[in-house]
Amino acid sequence: MAFMPSFYIPKRVNVAIMLFMACLLSYMMRVNLSINIIAMVEDTSDNGTEVALPDYGPRYNWTQQDQALLLGAYFYGYMITSLPAGTLAEHYGGRAVAGYSCLLAGVLTALTPLAASWDKYAVFAVRFLIGFLTGVVYPACHNLVSKWSPPDEKGKFVASLMGGTFGTVITWPISGVIIENLGWDWAFYIVAIFVLVVVALWFYLVADTPGQHNSISLKEREYIQTSLGDTLSNKKKWPPYKQLLISMPFWSLMLLHYGSMWGLFFLITATPKFLSEVLGFNLSSAGFLSSLPHLARLLCAFGFGSVADWIRRKEWLTVTRMRKAFCLPSHILPGIMLVILAFFGRDPYVCVAIMTISLGFNGAATASNLANSQDLAPNYAGTLYGIINCVGTTPGIFSPLIVAAFTKEKNTIEQWHWIFIIGAAAYILPALFFWVFGSGKIQKWNEVETCESREDIVNTKL
Repeated sequence: MAFMPSFYIPKRVNVAIMLFMACLLSYMMRVNLSINIIAMVEDTSDNGTEVALPDYGPRYNWTQQDQALLLGAYFYGYMITSLPAGTLAEHYGGRAVAGYSCLLAGVLTALTPLAASWDKYAVFAVRFLIGFLTGVVYPACHNLVSKWSPPDEKGKFVASLMGGTFGTVITWPISGVIIENLGWDWAFYIVAIFVLVVVALWFYLVADTPGQHNSISLKEREYIQTSLGDTLSNKKKWPPYKQLLISMPFWSLMLLHYGSMWGLFFLITATPKFLSEVLGFNLSSAGFLSSLPHLARLLCAFGFGSVADWIRRKEWLTVTRMRKAFCLPSHILPGIMLVILAFFGRDPYVCVAIMTISLGFNGAATASNLANSQDLAPNYAGTLYGIINCVGTTPGIFSPLIVAAFTKEKNTIEQWHWIFIIGAAAYILPALFFWVFGSGKIQKWNEVETCESREDIVNTKL
C-alpha cells in the first residue's frame, strides 16, 4: 500500500479488516447449523440398534431428509436477495446494506433454539430469513471494494472477503467445544452476541466511499481516487442487464463462480456429517478437522491474492491471462484432489489431508472468479457479484440433497464416491469454459464516460 506516516493507519486498512469481519459474521451464521444439528437430532442410522447419545440438550426426530431441508433452508433465502443485493448497495450504500442485514440476522440466530422447540418448520423459517438477510453481504462488500481498493491492491482486498472462510474455521471447532460443555443452544447464543458487537464496530469504522469517511487523510483519499481514475462513476445508474445477458465473459465468470461455490458449499454442509458419521470422529474432533480445509483456503487466499497483486504491478501478464492462469490452482487442482479422494480416500486422516489440500488450492479464487467482477465492470461490481452469487448459491441447496440421496440406504465411504466425483466435475468443467471465453478487460457496458456524456447532452437539450 502507499506510504503513510508511521502514526497513521490507512483507513482503507480498517475498511478491509471490517470487510473481513462482515464476511466472517455471515459465515458464522451460515455454517453453525452444520455441526449444531448433529447434537440436535436423535440417532438416524438405519442399523436397527439404539445408540446412547450424549445429553447436549433436547433432541428431535428429524430424518436425513429433514436435516437436508434445514441445512438447505439458509440458501433458499440467500439466493433470493443475492440477485438484487448489488443494485441495493449501489443505490443505498454497502455500509448500511451489509450492516443492518448482519444485525437482524444475529437476532434471528439467537431465536433458533426457541424455533427448534416449536417445530422443524419454524427452524426452516428462521434459517430461510437468516439466509435472506445475509444474502446481501457479499455483493455489498464487493461494492465497497470497488470504492476503496486501488487496482494494485485488489488481490489483498478481495482476499479480505475470505473472512467467511475464517468464520468456518473458528465456528466449527468452537461450536463443538461449546456444545460439549454448555449445550447446543449456547452455540447459537454466543454467535449472536459476537455478531452484535462486531456490527457496532462496523458502523463506527466503515464509510461507503473515501470521500464520505470522516477521519481519512487528504493524502490517502486523493491516492485512492486518483488510482481508480475514471473507471468509477459517482452517478447512480441501473445495471446494463441486457448487455450482461449476451456477454460471454460474464457467462464464463458465472460458471466459474458456480464451480467454486459447489466445492465450497459441499464441504461446508457435508464435511462435519462425513467426518462424524462416516469416519467416526467425535463432535469436537469433527469440528476441528472440518475447519482445516477452510483454514488452508484462508491462508492460501491471501498468498495467491498477494502474488496476483505483484504480477499486476510488474505487468508480467495481462489481467485476462492472469485470471485464466489462476484457474489452475483455484479449480483444476481442487477437482483433481476430489477425484483422488473418491478412489483412494479410505483412511480417515488421508481424507482430511486431501480435502484440506483441495480447498486450500481453491483459495486462488481470490485471483480468479472472486476478482473478475471487479475487472469486467467496476461500476457494477456489486451487481455482477450479486448475480453470480445468486446462481452460485444453488449448490448449497443441491449438495445436501445429493448427499441425502446417496446415503439414504447406507452411509459409508462407498456411497460418498460419486458425491466426490460430482464435486470434481463441478470444479473442472467451468474452468475449461473460462479458459476459452473468460476475460479480464473492462467491458464496454461499464461505460462511465459515455453514459455520463449522454446524460449531459440530454440535460443540455432539456
